[in-house]
Amino acid sequence: MAKYSRISLALVLVAIFSAATAGGSTLSGRPLAQHVLTQTPTNPRVETIQFESKLVGKILPYNVLLPVNYNQADSRTKRYPVIYLLHGLTGHYNNWLDKTNLVDYTTAYEFIIVMPEGNDGWYTDSANVPTDKYESYILQELIPNVEKRFRASGERGSRAIAGLSMGGYGALKFGVKHPEMFVLTASLSGALDAASWTEADLKGLEFIWRTLQPVFGAEKGETRAANDLRKLFSELTAQRIAALPYVYVDCGTEDGLLEINRSFVDILTKQKIPHEYRQLPGNHSWAYWDAQVQEVLRIAAKKFAKNV
Repeated sequence: MAKYSRISLALVLVAIFSAATAGGSTLSGRPLAQHVLTQTPTNPRVETIQFESKLVGKILPYNVLLPVNYNQADSRTKRYPVIYLLHGLTGHYNNWLDKTNLVDYTTAYEFIIVMPEGNDGWYTDSANVPTDKYESYILQELIPNVEKRFRASGERGSRAIAGLSMGGYGALKFGVKHPEMFVLTASLSGALDAASWTEADLKGLEFIWRTLQPVFGAEKGETRAANDLRKLFSELTAQRIAALPYVYVDCGTEDGLLEINRSFVDILTKQKIPHEYRQLPGNHSWAYWDAQVQEVLRIAAKKFAKNV
């Protein structure tokens, strides 16, 4: 785990919690309310699926943002690349539509964006709660359902996964554990050390620990080791590295998670893992993620184009 004080970690996690639950605010000086009307399910490009997960045992809705030409007559046999876009801690599947201008940014791209519900499950199969199988849900239920319900390509070269904070951790974990599934994995402000945070690290932040402990279990348990990003990336063989999706990581220079992200990228560099890292002015906030999701779209478009 990267070196940081308990106080700095506490400040980081308070920021994560505050950002994830923030309501109104503004993006680049513009009130969010100006954009919400274009992002409701009444928009013909947006569909909300009330998916019943057998693995998790509950309804896990997901939003789908379709390309502009999806329903045009000359495109009705076309299959499209897909980006799975994951939310952060205390967030939900509707965050990306409600809190960013994603609908506007995607008008020029011909791919589907899927925004699943992950609750506070850290996109991991829980060590302690048998029904909290949020990693298996994404792989075994969500992706097959999307590819059956929509004209989504089932090819690895046409599938990417990205996320913010908790979702950034999840996206990189899917990429390293299941490289045969994705051509790109991207993290924005990732909470990349989640699997190694301890109760002592989170003293005074019990509400965060209550999301982590059921998922990752005992400090030296198997679930922690199997989902520790530093361990997973550090122990890759050359053959496994060659099979990885392209890795994109970014973090704001005023974000308390900056040093964690920097030290994680040092592992990528040492391992000679192809990646791109950016640090830009910004903090752990929706204004930052609204800006940087545009970069994810751009990189995904380049990766998808190589596999057409």
